[in-house]
Amino acid sequence: MARICIVGGSGFIGRHLAESLVRAQHVIVIPTRNRERAKRDLIMLPTVDLLRADIHDDAELERLLARCDAVINLVGVLNSKGGRPYGPQFARAHVELPRRIVEACRRQGVPRLVHISALGASESAPSEYLRSKAAGEEAVLQAAGLHATVFRPSVVFGPGDRFLNLFATLQRFVPVVFLGMAEARFQPVFVGDVARAVTACLDEDKSFGEVYELAGPRVYTLRQLVRYAGELCGHPRAIIGLGGPLSIMQAFFLEWLPLKLLTRDNVRSMRVPSVSSAVLPFGIQPTPIEAVAPGYLGKDHLQSRFDRFRTVVTRR
Repeated sequence: MARICIVGGSGFIGRHLAESLVRAQHVIVIPTRNRERAKRDLIMLPTVDLLRADIHDDAELERLLARCDAVINLVGVLNSKGGRPYGPQFARAHVELPRRIVEACRRQGVPRLVHISALGASESAPSEYLRSKAAGEEAVLQAAGLHATVFRPSVVFGPGDRFLNLFATLQRFVPVVFLGMAEARFQPVFVGDVARAVTACLDEDKSFGEVYELAGPRVYTLRQLVRYAGELCGHPRAIIGLGGPLSIMQAFFLEWLPLKLLTRDNVRSMRVPSVSSAVLPFGIQPTPIEAVAPGYLGKDHLQSRFDRFRTVVTRR
């Protein structure tokens, strides 16, 4: 039984990873700024300890890592103010935080670090997001004295995701979908497969210093994924694909909304196909979308959620 700190563990991937690590009989430490919100998803896991902490504070980060055997960094942001070579939010989450985690590991004697990056990360990538992800990878892999492993997943799907669920929800309220970068290519990977890969690597010395690409069994265009989400939720809509210039224009206007559905940097990221020919490591067989998505996007499932919500409201 190891003591493992999951930085960014209260998010979508973190919740599934925590379940996998608990099944493997590990003790999990998850820092969060909002403990009450995180408890809703994680409180039932018996060996998970939720600690209120600011991961960007060096003293608190070292306190979290004390007595840990391994650290897993899941922190990532999709949007940032612009900058060169990347904006301040990207720099803080993707570059500075991994460097500070490395230093905290050294000071606390933590020997093992697993870092989640992104498929397509490169210092020459067209987007700030992918360039900052590459810089974070380098900080982890160049850390002397640490047994580090990097994973590069494609877009991750599963119950609670903000990918297919977003497309399904959108099509409940709009008659037509004007879709930027409709022909962008993705190879979505199941969140359960990502969790299994990270859990397995902790016991594999051969994973030290390695970079693993994680992708599902099939490549889709964004148009195909949006159409599939609409069909599953029972609200398929007409999709009008936008080319590169119109996608940038659409993103420019959407950036003014409080909820950033699409930014110009997102468009630039999608110019890099999020696909890989690599097989999943550690003998894991990739799970297709069609085996999972109907269970959490299907109209019967969504209708039951709305029925439960109406029941609660009526009781109040």
